[in-house]
Amino acid sequence: MKRMSPLAFAAALALSPALVSAPSHAASTVHTKWEQYKAGRALRHLSADGQRAFADMLQARDLLASGQTDAAIPALTDAAQRLQTASTDNTKLVAAETALTPAPQHPAAPTHTPSAVQQVWIPVGGEFLETETLAPEKKAAVASANKQLKSGSPKQAAETMQVVDDKLDFIVALAPLAPTQGALNRAKVFTEGRDPQSALSALDQALNGVVFVADDLLDAQAAPAGAPAPAAKAPATP
Repeated sequence: MKRMSPLAFAAALALSPALVSAPSHAASTVHTKWEQYKAGRALRHLSADGQRAFADMLQARDLLASGQTDAAIPALTDAAQRLQTASTDNTKLVAAETALTPAPQHPAAPTHTPSAVQQVWIPVGGEFLETETLAPEKKAAVASANKQLKSGSPKQAAETMQVVDDKLDFIVALAPLAPTQGALNRAKVFTEGRDPQSALSALDQALNGVVFVADDLLDAQAAPAGAPAPAAKAPATP
């Protein structure tokens, strides 16, 4: 699984959807299939707070890079709070990186060795993958939906995607919770200490920790709507 640069991470969640082959469906069955896909396999898997946390982190990075150190502090504070909230909802999963299914559109870097230690992962973003046969207006809708996902607006993305009458693949960006929280805390301390370069380095560590996986993995582990998270995802508190 690929660990991406911050700019590549932002681009992958907003722009340049990959070209893959996918079947088209008759108009009479499209709406039903799309509703099942949207509710059961795609957007429901994302963590709203996790998405917002990474949007805040990207905003803070932009502010730090432009010299607006003080302005980055509220975004980092909000990101930390939202990431903590995301750690308590049932969208998270517990798995070793070696057990995750890598998205073929984002292959593992040759030098990266996946960890075999189990840890908590937060679904912080997603990307719809368009087909090369889509009409221009539908390709534009896919691109817009991916931008909305990046900004933490899954409901708007769902509305935008209703004009695309083809079932599309969906990949999910997962962030390892503990390493991300550690890097984010360091970024906040450095920012408050007026050390923007060290803060940027810490944020890059957090953003580079993201891996992209096939949505099928989360679909297989997802609990039914309204049901408590499986024990493997939410260990009991002593």
